[in-house]
Amino acid sequence: MYIESEKKTIGKSQKETFEFLKHVENFKQLMPESIEKFEMLAEDSFLFQLKGMPAIKLKLDKTEPHHLVVLAAASDKLPFTLKGEISAIDENSSEVQLIFEGEFNSMMAMMIKKPIQKFITTLSENLTSI
Repeated sequence: MYIESEKKTIGKSQKETFEFLKHVENFKQLMPESIEKFEMLAEDSFLFQLKGMPAIKLKLDKTEPHHLVVLAAASDKLPFTLKGEISAIDENSSEVQLIFEGEFNSMMAMMIKKPIQKFITTLSENLTSI
């Protein structure tokens, strides 16, 4: 399954946006209102739970300064990644696109596609106000 957000313009430089996203504790600020739980597990990992969904653990998997931050699921049950691709517009603004990639059977994919699309859209929209 492949889901990408619209590209969003952020009022921060590419470096500032990258630094914000690579510190996983900042994802708490991006979560939807329907979040029931957000817990830091380590400096590079966190657990979150949305209403009606199971808890999901994410860990910082890879970074490429200043244009890529990749979070990966910490469980093999739901293998997926969430990438933040950052590009510079000018010295005071950047553009971010979030990309979700996961391997799910067709039944699971059908059940989770809409909630994940909504989640990615919300994260992306909330990024514009950091």
